[in-house]
Amino acid sequence: MSDLTGDLKNALSSLVSGAGDVVSTTRDVAKDLIVKTIGAGGDVASTSVSTAGNVVSEGVTAASEAGVSTTQAATGLVTGAIEGVKEVGGNVGETATEAAHGAVKSVSSVGGDLGEVAVSAVEGAIKAAHEIGEDSGALAKDAVIGSLKAADEVGSEAGSLVRKALLNAAALPHDIIDALLTGKTE
Repeated sequence: MSDLTGDLKNALSSLVSGAGDVVSTTRDVAKDLIVKTIGAGGDVASTSVSTAGNVVSEGVTAASEAGVSTTQAATGLVTGAIEGVKEVGGNVGETATEAAHGAVKSVSSVGGDLGEVAVSAVEGAIKAAHEIGEDSGALAKDAVIGSLKAADEVGSEAGSLVRKALLNAAALPHDIIDALLTGKTE
């Protein structure tokens, strides 16, 4: 994992001065690292989900240390993680869950707005779905589940904050989020 962390830090260091698009750069870095790491590792099913979660978590930490927006980084990292796992034939749904979990959990460690990062993680999953031809509603649902799980692990206040942020985010599919959070489909 230290190689992944170093690669992420090197790639993100150019963003400190504002010389680049955080979302695109983090997406590309995450995707490339996942494809390279899983491709070298062999067993896609057992390594892709944990690798994706680790790349997103370490990427959020590296972004924070580099002075880069963790919310923008989370969007790009989640998108890249899902795209990378899709490229190597892994499970994109489980990856969306684990990537969102990694983003929220990491932000709780480095400091930042858990609600904003949860929303960014779900936006990243939706963006990836459009890029790879998957069901955006299904990947959004998986990312919501991962975000909520991580927030609940942080504490009940964090869980409440993330739920509220997800419900209030204008850019997210409210029918899916409402159904997940309330159990009601209408």
